[in-house]
Amino acid sequence: MYDTLIIGAGMSGLAAGIRLAHFGQRVAILERHYTIGGLNSFYRLRGRDYDVGLHALTNITPKGTKKGPLARLLRQLRFSWDDFNISPQNGSQVVFPGARLSFSNDTELLESEVARQFPDQLHNFRKLMEQIVDYDDLTDEHQQLSAREVVGYYLTEPMLVEMLFCPLMYYGSAREHDMDWGQFCIMFRSIFLEGLGRPYAGVRLILKLLVKKYRALGGELKLRSGVKRIVTDGGHVAGVELEGGEQIEARRVLSSAGWCETMRLCDDGRQVTSRASGQLSFCEAIATLDVPPATFDYHQTITFFNDSPQFHWTKPTGQPCDLRSGVICSPDNFGYDRPLGDQGTMRITVLADQDQWLGLEESDYRLAKHRWWDRIVESAVRFVPDFRSRVIDTDMFTPSTIVRFTGHDNGAVYGAPEKQLNGTTHLDNLYVCGTDQGFVGIVGAIISGISMANMHCLRE
Repeated sequence: MYDTLIIGAGMSGLAAGIRLAHFGQRVAILERHYTIGGLNSFYRLRGRDYDVGLHALTNITPKGTKKGPLARLLRQLRFSWDDFNISPQNGSQVVFPGARLSFSNDTELLESEVARQFPDQLHNFRKLMEQIVDYDDLTDEHQQLSAREVVGYYLTEPMLVEMLFCPLMYYGSAREHDMDWGQFCIMFRSIFLEGLGRPYAGVRLILKLLVKKYRALGGELKLRSGVKRIVTDGGHVAGVELEGGEQIEARRVLSSAGWCETMRLCDDGRQVTSRASGQLSFCEAIATLDVPPATFDYHQTITFFNDSPQFHWTKPTGQPCDLRSGVICSPDNFGYDRPLGDQGTMRITVLADQDQWLGLEESDYRLAKHRWWDRIVESAVRFVPDFRSRVIDTDMFTPSTIVRFTGHDNGAVYGAPEKQLNGTTHLDNLYVCGTDQGFVGIVGAIISGISMANMHCLRE
């Protein structure tokens, strides 16, 4: 009999496990795959290390800061700032036709860029910033409020509106065309006001720290232990049955598998169609270079690009990928105290139609990956120096990859558009954390695990 079973060894599940183990609970994390991390993991291919998911940590506030998500994370999980060894971004940019906004971890840079590019919008931009800074927390009321309506009330220049939405949607919107106002405020603060950073060793450092602390506190981590069903008794969870047939009893279950995915596991048959699955997935083309990007005078950490005045945030139709917009990230271009190495990496992420990718036969799938790697990179070099002559190795992930390693419906990276902010379900001792609870990104996922553990599993 466990106090708490946690489904999924991603960031939120590991964080929740640490929090519960701190208080002496008997807790086990059940992970279907042979590795940890879920949407944010790492792998080794042909002698090279790659991150999955992580472009940059958001919410990066300076060492010693007492408030904000990162400070709360460190305090609640009892880590120090130096444990994560986070280096700030060099600087990033949003590029549209005829317009460019640079931003960094210096919060004044974005305001000066708005003043330069859209001087008649500066006064109202400052008023919008006041509303964002004063925003308190996710609420159901704010979840129903259109961010485009709120932002449009302050800003009258359509291109500026689109340029602000582009990074925030790429890094955290499960909703097509728009964002919830509360989510917009959280993402704006995390990217533009707090900033971006990365540990020198990437996501593997974060995962190794989390697992090491979790196990040191007595937590159990069971890999290759997929949950076949959540066993219910009336309105109550009795435990789970694993895919191998083993049954495990628990006083409660905390799932990071996603709302729709968790509801399908429940053997009472209720709530399965209570909300729609997410529709937004990605392809990412990864290029290993023979030199760091700084060698050919590219120093930007992240470039968000869009090739027309209007930004389209929706599932592509008619082709596997939407090449009109994307994200170009170089893990080399952070303020490390030493170079990552003699080689470099460029990662280009674009929206993808999961139906087309998931419907391909294996041979057609491999051919499509080669073809679309070329097309994705071709779309990116319109906005950054052409690095194609420096490429010495490649890889690519698609919605099929995301489904395989996360089990998320449609390969939806940000889950279902409708979030369950309080983490509760129709069963009195089953809760959700992670993407479908409402927080996204690595820091957000960890905060979700901590919050749901505190709210639902440590109050008896």
